[in-house]
Amino acid sequence: MNKVYTGKTKDVFALENGNYLLKFKDDCTGKDGVFDPGENSVGLTIEGVGDVNLRMSVYFFEKVNAAGIRTHYVSANLADTTMEVLPARVFGHGLEVICRHKAVGSFIRRYGEYIQEGADLPAYVEMTFKNDLKGDPLVTRDALAALHIMTEKQYDDVKEMTRKITQIVADDLKEKGLVLYDIKFEFGYDQNGEVMLIDEIASGNMRVYRDGEYVDPMTLSRLFFA
Repeated sequence: MNKVYTGKTKDVFALENGNYLLKFKDDCTGKDGVFDPGENSVGLTIEGVGDVNLRMSVYFFEKVNAAGIRTHYVSANLADTTMEVLPARVFGHGLEVICRHKAVGSFIRRYGEYIQEGADLPAYVEMTFKNDLKGDPLVTRDALAALHIMTEKQYDDVKEMTRKITQIVADDLKEKGLVLYDIKFEFGYDQNGEVMLIDEIASGNMRVYRDGEYVDPMTLSRLFFA
């Protein structure tokens, strides 16, 4: 295998069949030794976190694929903590897509004078550029089209897929007595421009509450597989 990218939480290898292999690591984003999925640098290593992130991703990718929504997921080897995926190009230098069912986090920091924290949102979708130095700035549909990063059809496809996938995750968590407030995804596209969900669907990418109390990602993983 040929390593093509070293990431914060995953390494990427090129396979002979044209697909790629993601190797999930136990490195976590955080600061001063404290786990924080919102941080932009590796802050600590937690034994087993790569395993639970892969297991949760496989669980949801299989559900999303079964629902007829396209993803890059092909297969996984839990023993090696690896996942085989289809090749995909990212939008621009990387784009994050957030779907919000509740008003919390950066949404409240931006719009708190107009809405109460924890208020319901109508599966609100927003996109941000992955740019650590600029604080992951928001970007609109018109800007993405004007910058030739994403077509208007691709934007609409991503938005629709995001809402459907978010509902799949939310419904599953609800069965476990958990409430999904918001979740972050990444999308890419194939050689024909068709959009697909990429990266992972893990506890560190979602904000979840139980009985009105925030559930941190590691606790969420333990609850999920209990």
